[in-house]
Amino acid sequence: MSNPPLLSWLLIGVEAGATLAFALSGLLEAARKKLDPVGVCLVAGLAAFGGGTLRDVLLDRRPLVWVANPEWLWALLALCIAAMAFLRARHFAPTEKAMQWPDALGLGLFSASGTQLALAQDLPALVAVLMGVITATFGGVLRDIVCNEIPTALRDHRPYAVCAFAGGWVMVLAQLGGVPDALSLVLAAACATGLRVLALVTGFTLPRWSS
Repeated sequence: MSNPPLLSWLLIGVEAGATLAFALSGLLEAARKKLDPVGVCLVAGLAAFGGGTLRDVLLDRRPLVWVANPEWLWALLALCIAAMAFLRARHFAPTEKAMQWPDALGLGLFSASGTQLALAQDLPALVAVLMGVITATFGGVLRDIVCNEIPTALRDHRPYAVCAFAGGWVMVLAQLGGVPDALSLVLAAACATGLRVLALVTGFTLPRWSS
């Protein structure tokens, strides 16, 4: 299914924004762990491109997102170099809390774009929503594993993947209701990011496993 020009450009913008947001979250986590420059670039790259790469593999989309947009790789490298210079000059100490805000933005944007791309291939609604969840969470999972942390999506207790799941269903329901695709994309991203931010601000947590 071909996308209208507006939706195609909006998808590119959303993907770029999500990539940047997750790259920042990876960069801050790598800086918090005091990794060397190679480690910083690796962690930022995994966070930025991990979810989109797995989505493209599962959806059999070629070329992969970072292969189709090599300029994003140059932008990531420039961002890492500039950020390392800034953090060193300012003696800024990244915290886990600082990482949560760009992570929340990337979560919403990637959940929306992943769901939209799956729906465009006429996949069932539940499969499309789960594809959005995978896109939104897998990069963060890789980031945390490489940094020797239990992934945020599994240990945070505040809604994370649940927020991406809700955003995906907003996309599905909006399209069923005849809402234009571009507006559906915006609404889904805003829902997922908004729910995550609300959970961070209020401290709301999901039930914990108790023995």
